[in-house]
Amino acid sequence: MWTHPRAIGLLIGYGLDRVFADPKRWHPVAGFGTTALHVERVLYRDSRSVGVIHASTLIGSAAAIGIASSRAAARVGAPVETVLVAAATWAALGGTSLSRVGGRMADCLDSGELEGARALLPSLCGRDPESLDSDGLARAALESIAENTSDAAVGVLVWGACAGVPGILAYRASNTLDAMVGYRSEKYLRFGWAAARIDDVLNLVPARATGLATVLVAPLVHGSPVEAAKMWRRDASKHPSPNAGVAEASAAGALGLQLGGRTQYRHGVENRPTLGDGVSPTARDLRRSVTLSTRVQELSVIASAILAVAIGQARIRRHRRT
Repeated sequence: MWTHPRAIGLLIGYGLDRVFADPKRWHPVAGFGTTALHVERVLYRDSRSVGVIHASTLIGSAAAIGIASSRAAARVGAPVETVLVAAATWAALGGTSLSRVGGRMADCLDSGELEGARALLPSLCGRDPESLDSDGLARAALESIAENTSDAAVGVLVWGACAGVPGILAYRASNTLDAMVGYRSEKYLRFGWAAARIDDVLNLVPARATGLATVLVAPLVHGSPVEAAKMWRRDASKHPSPNAGVAEASAAGALGLQLGGRTQYRHGVENRPTLGDGVSPTARDLRRSVTLSTRVQELSVIASAILAVAIGQARIRRHRRT
């Protein structure tokens, strides 16, 4: 049973996330965010070079903790390695909370409770909820669910399969920093540049894994794999993010929707290119996007466990040859 602790740990951690989601108190990611905020207050300068130091220090520290804990667990034995991977996976995953918030927002929009939906939106994205009507809230939530399916779920699983606990912690640290300082606002344009670029690099593979999974599971939400692949190929590059565009364009194609357009953030307005050929999202489409996200996550954890086994087998074969 313990031959492949990384694969087993990923599956257990995913299961824990499905059952318990994110803890409301003492969440490790929230603790990292608090630490990052303290470091930012000390280091902040309107400078790219200082931003590089800020991001490298925090992400490197997370990776170092992962390396040290993994080595200690390996000395004890495979069962402890499995527990460590499971704990890190559960702590880093945010897919279940993402789906639950999306479902609650759809409930609010269905019942006309716009204030309730506006109160929920900041937990999904940084847009200004007060400026959005029902359809605007649905679109904002749907786009965030599409992007964060990659950021909060698939990326964790991919990096967990490839690099174990150090990969999980470094990836989650990078993603959290990007959410904190990776904005194109006046304050963070230079200081947050490094955090945003590191996150772009670390998400190159997860975003495309998300796009592929979206194509494969599109029929489960009465969508078209052909359209999902077509919109990915045609529209992903229009998005200002090299990774969010893949997740959002493939989701738009799978759901038969059009995403993008005028996007109101707290720091200003961005006029995004449109993705997809369909109609604008509604609350009903938001529910479909939650289902799509869940199915993508399910496929991704299976694929990640298989990848972890393959990597583990390759390591075993190399060890036997030496």
